[in-house]
Amino acid sequence: MKIIILVIDSLGAGEMADVGMVRKQDHGANTLKHVTEFATDINFPNLESLGAGYIVSSNNLRKPVRLIGSYGSSNLAHMGADTYQGHQEIIGSKPRPAIAKPFKEYIDIVRTELLKAGHIVTIPDPLHPFLLVDGLVTVADNIEADVKLNYNVTAPLDNISFEKELEIGAIVRNHVQVGRVIVLGGERISIQGILDAAEIIAPDIVGINCPKSGVYQKGYMVRHLGYGITPETQVTSILKKVGYSVTLIGKAADIIDCNGAVYQPEIDTEAVLQKLLKAMATPDDGLIMANVQETDLAGHSEDVRRYADKLKIVDRYLASVFQTMGPRDVLFVTGDHGNDPMIGHAHHTREKAVLFVYGKNLPAVSLGERSTLSDIGATVAEIFGVAPPEYGTSFWPMFRKIACI
Repeated sequence: MKIIILVIDSLGAGEMADVGMVRKQDHGANTLKHVTEFATDINFPNLESLGAGYIVSSNNLRKPVRLIGSYGSSNLAHMGADTYQGHQEIIGSKPRPAIAKPFKEYIDIVRTELLKAGHIVTIPDPLHPFLLVDGLVTVADNIEADVKLNYNVTAPLDNISFEKELEIGAIVRNHVQVGRVIVLGGERISIQGILDAAEIIAPDIVGINCPKSGVYQKGYMVRHLGYGITPETQVTSILKKVGYSVTLIGKAADIIDCNGAVYQPEIDTEAVLQKLLKAMATPDDGLIMANVQETDLAGHSEDVRRYADKLKIVDRYLASVFQTMGPRDVLFVTGDHGNDPMIGHAHHTREKAVLFVYGKNLPAVSLGERSTLSDIGATVAEIFGVAPPEYGTSFWPMFRKIACI
C-alpha cells in the first residue's frame, strides 16, 4: 500500500475567516477560482472529477454529478501563509508562533556566536548591515516571502561545501527565533555575484535577491531549518521508524526532515510528476510526498497565465497517477496556503488549501472545511495503523461509515 500526498504549492481555495483581522491585503484572495476563471482556454477535467468545482465557484470549473474523489478544504493553523510551516503542518506538527524580526535586531548576537565558533565575520555595508562569514557566506533577511519571518544563509558551492554552510546555518538557527533559517547555495556563482544581488527593501530589511544572484541556476541545494519543529512527532518519521518507506520529491525534499527518507529535490513541474510516477511504481509500501513548486513561483511573479499552465500540467498527470495507483493506495491532493496572482501583491495569500482524496475503492464524500492541514497527517497515520502525529484529527472515519475499507 502506498499513500501519496501531492502538494500543489499555493493552491488556495478562498480567504480564511481571519483575513480581515490579520492580513487585510489578502481580502478577496481565491487562487483556484481566479486562475481557472482567467484561463478560459484551459480545461481541468481531473481536478473537476475530484470536486474542484464544489470547493470554489468558478465559471471554468464544471460540477460533475458523479465524482471519483472526495473534496474539501483545510484552514491554516499556522499564522501567516508559509510554505515551510504549511508542510510541517500537513505532516502533523502543531504550529508554534515564531517571532517576526528583521535580521538587524539579531545581527550582533549571531556575529558574536559565529566568532566564538572560529569564523571570520564582517559587515559589508555598515549602513545597511548583513553578515559575510569567512568571505563566502552571507547571512541576511529573506526578501522573497513576507519580510521579518525568515533569514537566508547563501553561498557559492564551488567554494564551500553545503555541509560547511549548514554548520554556519545551524549556529544562526540556534540564536534566532524567526520561523525559518534557509540555507541555500548554487554552483557557478561567486560571492561577489551574491553581494551584488543585495537589495534594501526597507530601512531595516536587507537581503539577497536569489534569482539575481544566480543561486537557482546550477547545482542548487537548500535546507530549511525551522523553529519549534520536532521531526520525531511527524507522520513521516513515525512511518519510517516502523519500517515504511518515505520518499520526498520536489520542494518537500528541501523542507522536511526525516531520517532515512529518499530525497529527490526538483523544481520543474513535469520532472516532479515523473519522479512521483516512478516512485509509485516501486514495490515498497509507504508514503510518497511530492511538491509542485512552479505554481507558487508563478504566484510570486503575479503571472496568472503561467500559473494556469502549470496547473494544467498537474491536471494532465493526475490521469496517470490514478491509473498507476493500486487498489489499496490513497492519494491526497492539497495546497499549503494561497498565492493569488491576481490579488495585487507578490506574496503568499492566507487562504484555505484545497483538499482532495482519491482511492480506487473509496467512496466520494464531502470532507467539509478542516480546521488544520494536520488532519491529513493524522489520517495517513490511521490508514497505516501507526501512532498519530502530535497534531490533527483523522477524517478516515468519514470513509469507514460509508464503505468497508
